[in-house]
Amino acid sequence: MPELIDRYTYRVFWSDEDEEYVGLCAEFGLLSHLDNTPEKALIGIRELVSHAVQLNLEEGIKVPEPLSARRYSGTITLRVPPETHRALAMDAAEAGVSMNRLAAERLALRH
Repeated sequence: MPELIDRYTYRVFWSDEDEEYVGLCAEFGLLSHLDNTPEKALIGIRELVSHAVQLNLEEGIKVPEPLSARRYSGTITLRVPPETHRALAMDAAEAGVSMNRLAAERLALRH
């Protein structure tokens, strides 16, 4: 089984503002690492996460569960402005589908 830090979700992207690559970990949203190559940014954020996990464990603080290990029910509840709800209901009626199906299809398009 992979080490815990290997199971976390990492992302690296270029930042025009910082003029460097940024390494992030979804499960540790407050941590980031800047570096001049994507490879170094990934190595840096992994080292930060490893250190954070070690500190948390030493202090008896629960570490985040990796997103990959979490179970998802497939059900979400959203609160939207009434105008958005009305527009979705109208779009769904015009398309001949349920609001749930239309919302799920629109969310899938963003993935």
